Amino acid sequence: MRNGTKRFLLATTAGLLILALGPTDRAADSKDANMINVGVQLYSFRNQMAKDIPGTLELVHKMGVTDVEVAGMEKMTPEQAHEELLRHELNASGIHFQWPRFQTDIGGIINDAKALKLEYVTLPWIPHKGEFTIQNAHDAAAKFNEWGAKLAAARLKFCYHPHGYEFRPHEGGTLFDVMVKETKPEFVNFELDIFWAADGGADPVKLMQKYPNRFPLMHLKDMRKSVKTPNYTGHEDTENDVALGKGQLDIPAILNEAVKIGVKHYYIEDESKESVEQVPASIAYVRSIGH
Repeated sequence: MRNGTKRFLLATTAGLLILALGPTDRAADSKDANMINVGVQLYSFRNQMAKDIPGTLELVHKMGVTDVEVAGMEKMTPEQAHEELLRHELNASGIHFQWPRFQTDIGGIINDAKALKLEYVTLPWIPHKGEFTIQNAHDAAAKFNEWGAKLAAARLKFCYHPHGYEFRPHEGGTLFDVMVKETKPEFVNFELDIFWAADGGADPVKLMQKYPNRFPLMHLKDMRKSVKTPNYTGHEDTENDVALGKGQLDIPAILNEAVKIGVKHYYIEDESKESVEQVPASIAYVRSIGH
């Protein structure tokens, strides 16, 4: 067979094959585009980590998790923690540090984050006495811009994790709206914990629609159906954390919107005593709804 004829037949056959398989492939690609990498906030296993770090990390690995927010490894140096995570094929993409350390040791935070080779550094709580006020919101936003700029200079990304009290109404919006407005997106963004947002009376889907470029991180946890909202204290019984799909939050709508806006990291955080059983159930639920 001459080369020209052979090339023509191969091209024709390939073309027919593409026509035959194209829609199926495109459907598969579309499905894959909706699949998320379900990570875990290791605080979910704080009790287990306190007793056996390697064994707990192996348990997390066996759940099919590859992405984690670091917690419970303070007895190790950051370098040792990084190596231990690598041994269990876990990527540390984020970590939480509390306000006092941001206030007094931002350089140490940067060094630890660099040693862990992670990308996101998150603050999970704003100290305040009594009701969280507009002055608290103003003061926090100013600090966030300062700390976020220092982290950005070190090629790290700063996020703040609301806990519900930020969604208290204020002048036609909320205190959270004030914080978003007063922070610079090049330095400050947010980790949307869907449980705590709902606990403060906010709708996670509407929050993402309103601020589609400000939520690179998400904590996935469902809320027991009996919990009443809004609650502006930032505190709930940890046993009100239930497996995804078992509570009152609309997880399919939340994940659909999260994929749409491009959330970068999804961490299941389950603070209940049943986390070892509930985290795998939550992962299975996410897969069952096409994510």
